[in-house]
Amino acid sequence: MKYLQKTLKEITELTFEIEKKYPELYQFLEENPLTIPSENHPEISEKVMQDYLESLKQLLSHYLKTHSIK
Repeated sequence: MKYLQKTLKEITELTFEIEKKYPELYQFLEENPLTIPSENHPEISEKVMQDYLESLKQLLSHYLKTHSIK
């Protein structure tokens, strides 16, 4: 459970950073396919949240590379 809390904290911090520093990117977070569950009652596990965190990191990394932002 502690690991899940740490992951959730990282997701929150990264999302906040994207919202404040890259608002043009933030608008796409709601449309991220990983945030749309395909089941009625999806399981939220540590792995699911870690995968989501990694997708956020990749999204930001790709954005920074393609827009020459350092």
